[in-house]
Amino acid sequence: MSENQNTMDMTSGPCAKQILLFGTPLLAGNLLQQLYNFVDTIVVGRGIGVDALAAVGLTGSLNFLVLGFVIGLSQGVSILVSQYFGARDPQSIRRSITMSFFLCFGFSIIITFLAFFGTEWLLRWIQTPEDLMANAKLYIQIIFACMSVSMCYNFYSGILRAFGDSKNPLIAMILSFFLNTILDIVLVIPCKMGVAGAAIATVVAQLFSAIYCFTFVQRIQEAKIKKEDWKWNPYLFFRSLKLSIPVAIMNSITAVGVMVLQSAINQFGSIYIAGYTAASKVIILLEQIPSTYGFATGTFVGQNLGANHLGRIKKGVKSMNIAMALMCLACCVLIFLFGEFLMKVMIGGNEHETMLIGFHCLKILSLFLVGLGWLWIFRCALQSMGDTFWPMISGIVELVARIGMVALLPVFLSFDGILLAEVSAWVAAACMLAIVYWITIRKLDQSHLLMERLPLEV
Repeated sequence: MSENQNTMDMTSGPCAKQILLFGTPLLAGNLLQQLYNFVDTIVVGRGIGVDALAAVGLTGSLNFLVLGFVIGLSQGVSILVSQYFGARDPQSIRRSITMSFFLCFGFSIIITFLAFFGTEWLLRWIQTPEDLMANAKLYIQIIFACMSVSMCYNFYSGILRAFGDSKNPLIAMILSFFLNTILDIVLVIPCKMGVAGAAIATVVAQLFSAIYCFTFVQRIQEAKIKKEDWKWNPYLFFRSLKLSIPVAIMNSITAVGVMVLQSAINQFGSIYIAGYTAASKVIILLEQIPSTYGFATGTFVGQNLGANHLGRIKKGVKSMNIAMALMCLACCVLIFLFGEFLMKVMIGGNEHETMLIGFHCLKILSLFLVGLGWLWIFRCALQSMGDTFWPMISGIVELVARIGMVALLPVFLSFDGILLAEVSAWVAAACMLAIVYWITIRKLDQSHLLMERLPLEV
């Protein structure tokens, strides 16, 4: 029995209810994590100016490129722990954690070095305007230099989620959000540190979250690492590698598509960059609904795969697809009612044209949010079944759709063509993953053992 009473066994009980109960604290935590950037936007936009806002905003795609790879690496431990937790195999849980630790933190050192020294090249690749280059480079280099902090948070929070603990990551985010907000205001305004202050505030808050999650991982009995668990285990290391690398590559491929999109937006000038930046901060908050309940569904699938409960997997995924459609519809209605007000709060009343551009972006992107929702559910379900290849291919589908539509649609639809290129990527990838999911389910229907079980010592 774990000392952490917040763990959740999802191998029995009402499927949809369990996923929603588990996912809702995760959603609140992820929203607060994204509010780091939201607060940065408000403080930078109103405390420094529109040019600084645009500089910070255009680094989002670069941050996604590197951080997405880091998050993907930590996905392997989450998948393995959830499966072995469902299978009631504590020894495999502990050794999965240690082997994934070697993998994640070894790669994080390499990624930090490459990203930090490649920053200027990446900024020029997305056609960053020269007047924004200095601030953009300063901000994102601080984030890149501390990428191992993000790795720590995602690694330990992933372990907590795999055990069904979504409450402690939420508490970590609540506390770190307030820490980030206070530091943002102090470092940017009275201390006049500019965009560097916003970046430092984010890093310090993430470090606090990582330490908090680590503390509660240590309280889970099944996750208490013993000396012998550090013994090299090639089977679990390469299984973690097999699960992690395709997810990391998928995230980075998707990020390249976002960078292509950002490059196209940059050609419209600072007003469009600032408007899209402000809108994207709101959209990113809304996107936490698809991604969070997708991850929650993935944890549910992983535990039930380990317990050989295929019927629960099918029922849970179906229920969440319906729930996702309803949640995305509600988000769309809220955007049409309050989106203009949000843009006024973020940008200020004096930048009327920028505000209108931001509101227009919000309306178009929110209309197709359900496509992103179904994409995340099918993607996470497949990953938790141990299939990370087709989710990786879905990233390629997104990239091809974005690049193709960015090249074609703006010729006829101007700036609207760029927005429609983004949603076309969501829909194309969601359709592909839905087909793969149903094929996978049919294959599992023919098997009596859902998860392969091999001896630990290989």
